[in-house]
Parts: sequence; C-alpha cells; structure tokens
Amino acid sequence: MRAAGGRTAAPDPSPIAPFRPRLAGVRLLACALALMVGSSLSAAPPSPATFSIVAVDPEAGEAGIAVASRFFSVGSVVPWARAGAGAVATQSFANTTFGPRGLDLLERGATPEEIVAILLRDDPDRDRRQFGVVAASGASATYTGKGCLAWAGGRSGPGYAVQGNILTGEPVVAALERGFLDSKGKPLGERLYAALKAGDAAGGDSRGHQSAAIVVVRAHGGYNGFTDRAIDIRVDDHADPIGEIGRLLDLALVNDRWNRGWTAFTEKKFEEARRWQEQAASAAERQPGMLPEVLYDLAVIRLAAGDKAGARTALDRALTLNPKLKAAADKDPDLAGLRE
Repeated sequence: MRAAGGRTAAPDPSPIAPFRPRLAGVRLLACALALMVGSSLSAAPPSPATFSIVAVDPEAGEAGIAVASRFFSVGSVVPWARAGAGAVATQSFANTTFGPRGLDLLERGATPEEIVAILLRDDPDRDRRQFGVVAASGASATYTGKGCLAWAGGRSGPGYAVQGNILTGEPVVAALERGFLDSKGKPLGERLYAALKAGDAAGGDSRGHQSAAIVVVRAHGGYNGFTDRAIDIRVDDHADPIGEIGRLLDLALVNDRWNRGWTAFTEKKFEEARRWQEQAASAAERQPGMLPEVLYDLAVIRLAAGDKAGARTALDRALTLNPKLKAAADKDPDLAGLRE
C-alpha cells in the first residue's frame, strides 16, 4: 500500500419603595438564571449504553473489539486494544481510563479478574460501570455493576467476553457469544462482526441504533508495519450502523491483506508479499473501488518475485480499470522491469 491515501405593591412610605419591585424582579431573575445554570452544569452527557465483545485469536496474535450503541461515536469511547496485551471495552457511565490502565496491567501480567478488582477498588461509581477484559492468552472477565440500567449483564469464556446494558434482554449477550463461537476458524475481524450482527438481530440496544466500531490489533499490523492497528473502522452516526460497519469491514479486510503484502515487499520478503497481495487482489474483486490500485501493487510485487508475465497482466488490467494510473506506472522505478 503506497499512501495513506464534538433560559402593584402595597404603598410604602419609604423613599426607596418605588425601587423595591424592580429589585425583587432582579432577584427573581437571578434565581431563575441560577437554576438554569445549575441544571446545565449538573446535566451529564448520555452514557454509552451498548453491547460489545472483546476477543483474541492467540494463534494469529490478534486482539479486538466490536461494539454498537444508540450513542454518537461509540468507537471514540469504548474500544481499547494493544497487540501482545489484549483488549478492554469500557461502557455504561464509561471511565475511559479503564482502557489504557487495563492494557498496562495486562502487559504487566495481571489477570483479567485481577484487573477488574484493581480498576474498581477506588472507583466511587463502581456500581454503574460495565467493562470486559481479555488477555492475549485468552483469559477473560466481564463486570456489570448493580446500578447499570436494565437489561444489563455479560458472559465470558476462553478468548472472549461479551457484555451490554440497556438491552432488550439477555438474549442479546447470548447471541453475541453464539455468533463468536459459531464462526470459529474465520479471521478475528469477521468473528467480531458475526457476534455484533447476531446481538443486534436478537434485539440489541433497546433504544435503537446510531454507531458502531470494530478494532483488530496485531504486532506491526498497521500501515507499513509502524503501528498495531490492522483494522480500525468506525460508524459514528448512521441509520444502519451494523450494516455500514459490515460494508467497511469488507474493505478493511482487503486493506489488511494489502498492507501485509506491501509491508513484506518493503522488507524484501517477496514471496510472502506475493502471497498476501494475491489474497488482497482476489478479495478486491468484490470491491471495485479498490481493485485497480490493488492490482497495480500486485504487478509491482509479482515483478519483484520474478513473475514478469504475471506482473504485466496485473498492470494491464489495473490501467484498463483506472487509466489515470498510467502516469505513475510510466515513471515508477518498481516497474522499470516492464519497460525494458
């Protein structure tokens, strides 16, 4: 991948009597303003009531989260993940420090159950919190405070924890769990989405839909291998966030393979690069907006791997689909072998 493309007084002999009604009015106005200000200061933003799953794939070295809510930009609050450590979902009057603190504790060797106890130890709002933790090893825990709004609860097992609040009922978390377990063998991103989709189909957030997010981390999984963010997609405000996050996931899965291919190419691991880029090109057949550029880089990688004929075929098709790529191809040093 080449570029990374928030409202008549009684008579008084006192000489100041004419002023008293006005002073009373001022006092009434001041009181009203004080009440208005007090109300605005005491008003809290809506809580990210939601349903989520945190999970890991130890064999692939991946950790991730999927989350959905009737809440604007839930992806900016709930999901936290770090390659080699695990993942944390913090929700229901969310304490966002639970995310980075939980990940730090995972890196230091604390178990998810220990982390739950540590994070809640000095928290005066522990009864309103809800969060899930999963370690890279697969150990997991979920916590739901007794003050969370119904329905609220969670489940956990090897490699995952699911939880939610203000749900239509317990079947939502049961469906989250089932969706994840029944999709075993698929990439983690797909399994997270399967869980999210199943939870929504079972009723989801009782207030409706608005936002969703999916995050998958893997060591050197980000752009050109510099970060761990293999998949990082959000739908902040949408009538169908579950459907939209699914559409973005299809793109992100192509992008992940593409990024793996290009990262391996920059490391001169040409056969590994070719394997990933061939997979990206195959998946991109269903994503016409990405296909020309994926084929272009496939041409570069095939050429580096010694397949000049295959490189020519990929490049010709890329230029047919997007003729604007020709100007770059004519000067690209990585394609010099096709100009000889």
